[in-house]
Amino acid sequence: MARQQQDVDELFDVKNSFYVGNYQQAINEALSINPSTPLITLERDAYLFRSYIAQGNHRMVLQELKTADPMLQPLKSLVEYLAPDANRPAIVADIDARVAKGTELTNEIFLLVAATIYYHEDNYEAALKILHGTESLELRAFTLQCLLAMNRPDLARKQLKLLQAIEDDGTLTQLAQAWLNLSQGGPGVQDAHYSVMELSERLGALGAGPAAVGAAAAASRGMWEEAEQMLTEAMARVPQQPDLLLGLAVTATHSGKPPEVSSRYMAQLLDSHPEHPFTKEYNAKSNEFKRLTAQYQPSVAS
Repeated sequence: MARQQQDVDELFDVKNSFYVGNYQQAINEALSINPSTPLITLERDAYLFRSYIAQGNHRMVLQELKTADPMLQPLKSLVEYLAPDANRPAIVADIDARVAKGTELTNEIFLLVAATIYYHEDNYEAALKILHGTESLELRAFTLQCLLAMNRPDLARKQLKLLQAIEDDGTLTQLAQAWLNLSQGGPGVQDAHYSVMELSERLGALGAGPAAVGAAAAASRGMWEEAEQMLTEAMARVPQQPDLLLGLAVTATHSGKPPEVSSRYMAQLLDSHPEHPFTKEYNAKSNEFKRLTAQYQPSVAS
């Protein structure tokens, strides 16, 4: 059944490229399609704009949204939220108000944008409320991600079964299974590693997210050189991506590179991504360490 559905899906290649984070390929595929219906045109444009957003082409998306279908307008909130100078509390408050009003809850793009913003805010419960009851495969996979972030692998496993019932061999289902297996550790790490390798063989270049998952799985198996290679190849396509920089800092240490190699990756991460969760935690720990060491400074100069 899944294969028959895929055979008639005009956006099959666009979706798969987008799901594995190969955004330029998703853009190329989207631009090459002549959609057969207005609904497919709308869906195509949604993946196209989201791919541009993922690449950081915010200004262009905002410009094109001015004349785009009204159903695509929620993407403007996502662009504004991701902007470096964003007034995020105001944007979150606006999303809260729109969710409470309820008139946009039938628009899957709005659900995706609202859940994404809540996810970035670590408000997983709000994201799950938005996603509850959705039929979309992508939104179900997003639900699984939220459950893993909340450390609820039991519920995530149930969500995976729903994904498998819909499309057992689909790209999103494979990714979701890899996320779950990696989070559980143990024998599941090998399965996660194989899942990502299979996606790479089937779909080609992987983006930052799947590459980071595959590298983490390889590293967990002690395969540091393979992990580093996956991260390096992804970094060539997505320079300065924070999860890749962090992974490369770790693999450089374990693969016997000189200490300055790992230090350079860490410096790039800390300087270029001040809002990344690791950077925030690192800076908080550093400041706390400085505060504690200051308490033990000699009170009288020697």
